[in-house]
Amino acid sequence: MEGGSAAGEAAALREALRLLRIEPSAAGPSAARAGGAEPCSRNVLRKRRRWERVLAARRRRRRQERERSRARRAGGRGAARRHSKALAEERLLEARASGPRLCVDLGMADSMTLKETSRLASQIRRLYGANRQAEKPFWLYLTEFVVGSLIYEECFRMNDGFSNYLMDTTQESYLDLFPLDAIVYLTPDSENVLEDIDPKKVYILGGLVDESIHKKLTLRRAQEQSLQTARLPILFDVLSTYYKTRSWPDALKAGVSSGKGYVLPDAEKPCQE
Repeated sequence: MEGGSAAGEAAALREALRLLRIEPSAAGPSAARAGGAEPCSRNVLRKRRRWERVLAARRRRRRQERERSRARRAGGRGAARRHSKALAEERLLEARASGPRLCVDLGMADSMTLKETSRLASQIRRLYGANRQAEKPFWLYLTEFVVGSLIYEECFRMNDGFSNYLMDTTQESYLDLFPLDAIVYLTPDSENVLEDIDPKKVYILGGLVDESIHKKLTLRRAQEQSLQTARLPILFDVLSTYYKTRSWPDALKAGVSSGKGYVLPDAEKPCQE
């Protein structure tokens, strides 16, 4: 593009000099030395300089137009990002108003090591990111999120912009926030398999990364509090995808890694990815 532009400008200059009855070869300062001819008249030089200024102005305009074009393209991408952000925030606020609600129970966080707490803070970041991008998100709560606690400090240390997350954080227990009959504690040890998402319910995830593997810890906690329990198939991605599609096969495909099998209630054979 630049080479073609330079050639065009050179051709335009030659044409201008021709119209001014100046041979291009004679326009340079070497003409007088070569042929002994007298320098061009002041009028001709003035016209030549004026034309050079015209060409320089054209180059500036082209450069400015290229810069404006780049700015417009960048602005378009920025506008798309702003629209996507606004849409995600609108969906989250709709979930806040009408449900469903998903609560991370941090009441067991004090029993974890620093390493486990850091992993939990990282999982909270991934949970928030996945939920924010979902077409039908949950409204998130962090309960028993005690100011000054290790999980509190790790969440702010590891997660940029944590204070701007669109979710509720509270030092209170979910037991103080919601009626008991609305709470469903999701634990892998429950005998009840979660079959549907009820927007009127509050689903509790145990905020626990326990490398020592204390069996049935979240189940015992829920039973001690006389709560309903359910077994969540695999991951949050499964829960989120099911809420969007109402299809467990689709949800399992979203949450099960390639090569691992799963069995659907009415299936005769394990489904493989």
